[in-house]
Amino acid sequence: MEVNSALASRLYQNVQGALAPGDGNRKARPGMAETAQEAAQSFVETLRQGEETAKAGMVGKADPQSVVTALASAELAVQSAISIRDRVVESYQEILRMPV
Repeated sequence: MEVNSALASRLYQNVQGALAPGDGNRKARPGMAETAQEAAQSFVETLRQGEETAKAGMVGKADPQSVVTALASAELAVQSAISIRDRVVESYQEILRMPV
């Protein structure tokens, strides 16, 4: 899951579309489930590319710069996934603390 400006923009538009009053004539935007699935697929693809590039670098088929770039991208993806997980857990805990 490479967090890039296109994905962030799409997520922002989805949230804004959900919050804006609907006129019934707009095209249906992807929901949270579809957006999360796309993000997960992007995450897996980023990790796969990093692994493949690292393997190629170990046998001398990839230059060191591409290996470092791929591993940095994979590290950023993992850090982003951890950050998202932490926010979800924090939100869940906040909901549990709400009085009924």
